[in-house]
Amino acid sequence: MSTTFILAILLLFVAVVLASQGAWEWWNSRHGAVARRLESRIETVATGGAGRKEAMSILKSRKLDGSTLGQRALLLVPGIRSFEDWVQQSGISWTAGRLLAMCALMPVLVLVVGMFIRVPLAMLASAAVASTLLPLTYVRSRRASRMRRFQKQLPDACDMLARALRSGHAFTGAIDLVGTEFADPMGAEFRTTFDEINYGVSLNDALTGLAQRMPVGDLRYLVIAVLIQRETGGNLAELLDGIASLVRERFKLFDKVRVLAAEGVLSARVLALLPVVTGAAIFFVNPGFLEVLWNDPAGVMMLEAGAVLLGAGMLWGRRIVRIRV
Repeated sequence: MSTTFILAILLLFVAVVLASQGAWEWWNSRHGAVARRLESRIETVATGGAGRKEAMSILKSRKLDGSTLGQRALLLVPGIRSFEDWVQQSGISWTAGRLLAMCALMPVLVLVVGMFIRVPLAMLASAAVASTLLPLTYVRSRRASRMRRFQKQLPDACDMLARALRSGHAFTGAIDLVGTEFADPMGAEFRTTFDEINYGVSLNDALTGLAQRMPVGDLRYLVIAVLIQRETGGNLAELLDGIASLVRERFKLFDKVRVLAAEGVLSARVLALLPVVTGAAIFFVNPGFLEVLWNDPAGVMMLEAGAVLLGAGMLWGRRIVRIRV
């Protein structure tokens, strides 16, 4: 192989990498998060705030307060209000009724698909039961992701509140600045709080509502500190700086713990997925090799016992590696 050919291959590789990087930079500069935030700010300035789409409504109406028979029936279920708040905390537009309907529909879809696929009845029934939890798992994941984003934005929000107070703004004006300058979910929640104050809700009630909508421990510390400072007096800017510093130090400690527990987390995931991946690979390569597991009563018992033990091991491993900071 000649040197010219090798050099041409290397230059072609470099050209492809640079072209890919250039394409990504072009797309990110026009459609990325920074570009969307800049476009939103320009639209807000151009329209005087009328063009901004609020992510949340300050109205106290509930999504379940409808006139349909299904919605009235859901109101009779104990704990449905708390469940509705849990769904709304995820930031998606689903209602509690729609989520419950999807949970009821998923097993039906799995059974219909299973009719056209050669799957053992016990496995199909287990998959149908497990599919009921898929919508709940999705909402739970979206909610956890939104809470994490809010927590990461909180120290910077405290810094902006402190700087706004030092520059002469009232605390209500500082809340408006955070709602305007920050991306969601921080911006949406603080805009909702600011709008509630403008519509006559007291500052204490608006901050309490903020803490209820976003059940984050660090936010509760912030709200409690502000409410106490309003009763006793003091330098609120220094108090906010202290809260921001405390939250950042807590994040550093959490990252250190996460690094130390990374090996255990990876081991737990590998051990949990190894039986499933191995069984699936054997089933696709040689389906008849595993038929004894669902054709023989002893094999069915072994399969059920293995599934129970695997689930218990996953829960136990998750509990071991999950360290609260």
